[in-house]
Amino acid sequence: MTALAPPRPLLPLWAAVVVAAAGGGILDLAFPSVGWWPLAFVGVAASLLTLIGRSVGGALLVGFVFGAAFYLIHIVWITRYLGVIPWFALAGLETVFMSVGAIPIALAYRWVPRVLGGAAGRLLVLPVVVGGLWTARELFMGSWPYTGFPWGRIGMSQSESPLAHVASWIGVAGLTFLMVAFTAAVIEWVRRGRFSQWSTAVPAAVMAALLVLVPAFPTQDAGILRVGSVQGNGPSGYFDERSRDAILNAQLAATAPLLGEDMDLLLWPEGGIDSDPLADAGTARTLDSLAARVDAPLIVNAATDRQGSTFNTSLLWEQGEGATQLHDKVNPVPMGEYVPDRWFFEALVPDLVGLIQREYTPGSNAPFFDVGGVGVGLAICFDVIYDDVIWEGAREGAEVYMFQTNNADFRDTDENLQQLAFARMRAVETGRSVVNISTVGTSQVIAPDGATLDSLDAGVAGHMLTDVPLRTGITPVVVVGPAVQMLLGWGSLLALAVFGLLARRLRRGDTTMTPTPGGAGVIEK
Repeated sequence: MTALAPPRPLLPLWAAVVVAAAGGGILDLAFPSVGWWPLAFVGVAASLLTLIGRSVGGALLVGFVFGAAFYLIHIVWITRYLGVIPWFALAGLETVFMSVGAIPIALAYRWVPRVLGGAAGRLLVLPVVVGGLWTARELFMGSWPYTGFPWGRIGMSQSESPLAHVASWIGVAGLTFLMVAFTAAVIEWVRRGRFSQWSTAVPAAVMAALLVLVPAFPTQDAGILRVGSVQGNGPSGYFDERSRDAILNAQLAATAPLLGEDMDLLLWPEGGIDSDPLADAGTARTLDSLAARVDAPLIVNAATDRQGSTFNTSLLWEQGEGATQLHDKVNPVPMGEYVPDRWFFEALVPDLVGLIQREYTPGSNAPFFDVGGVGVGLAICFDVIYDDVIWEGAREGAEVYMFQTNNADFRDTDENLQQLAFARMRAVETGRSVVNISTVGTSQVIAPDGATLDSLDAGVAGHMLTDVPLRTGITPVVVVGPAVQMLLGWGSLLALAVFGLLARRLRRGDTTMTPTPGGAGVIEK
């Protein structure tokens, strides 16, 4: 059997552009604040339909339109205080990556059927390669440039869906892969049009079963930790007007109702202290007094200066001992907490870059505290979106997670709800409870199955006092997650390269295709 002719585009280019734009907007609706999670499949399907049979230039165009439609909506919260330039810059960068990353997917639709033209190739191998390539694009965007921006991953849209439990086995990357591969398999099944042959639906049905029927990996009950957590709603935004210790005083005022309550730990959010307690004796005395009055250790956060560098630091503060353990934020936010290559960006937009005075240094200490024999995993603000930070905490022995964040620069936007969805996914992924506390909200205590145990609305001062379940036992993703990402990322690119090589040989007539009884082609010299 000779090589198959390249597939024809399913849609004319003008229609593909329209569908891509609609698909990007639909995909955003799968994430908070709307959160209609099934629409993630619709958005992915719209993108894939525009890429089938498309040339490299056409793939660039429809990928660009899809990425722009999604990211310009999805991260519009950046404009709340920072204006349109950072919004267009970040959304534009992500759009370019989406556009370039659409090319391998379009090539997969061209090369895989050419090499494996039978049912197995079209219905199983092609969807697997497409799902892997989509995931590879997400992994790249989540790691480069600088520390990347893993925001808007398909798997993260499922934090409140019945599919979230899959992440406990293969992580968010694995969940993205299965969702995209399933969508691609359904598209190929429909394109094949042989609905009376039930066997043609098997690949899509198996993927659907994996998504729906595989239970969450079980972790073991290890008791409870009684946690007081405080949302002070102080003036903690970057441009908020405030007097000295205004944020600290707001946190103290919101903590007052907890004085005299029995608790094992008191948790404050990122930026809950506006001076360095390691250098400011008055702040240190205030924390000592607070630890004595609640009769429990504190987990607090402040900017600290040590050894000539500034860190975004979580501190375990104990009465009479001060800061006994420290964790510094692993991934400070580029253009928010530091300016990479400042000389270059100051030359482009000096007034805007000049507003960013912070220059936080990345931390290297483990995201983990031992609190009276209880392992506490940590993530400071956007570190919650980085898989390696979460997995390291679990490997260190975390029985519960404490996430500290400051959403004040994005008040009244979807940002805090999107970040809260990440926290919920981390609970399900690791089989651990999460206490997610913000300076201004939304704050929640989340059970290992993703259920909400306690909450505080955004924009109010308040506290929670919660018996938080502890868990032991490592979920598979903590062990195999890096390997899964390596396989899906580099493995799918290698597979595409092999199919490209074989397709090229077929085109040159160096090989022929001999059909097998099952319908899939076998390469022969």
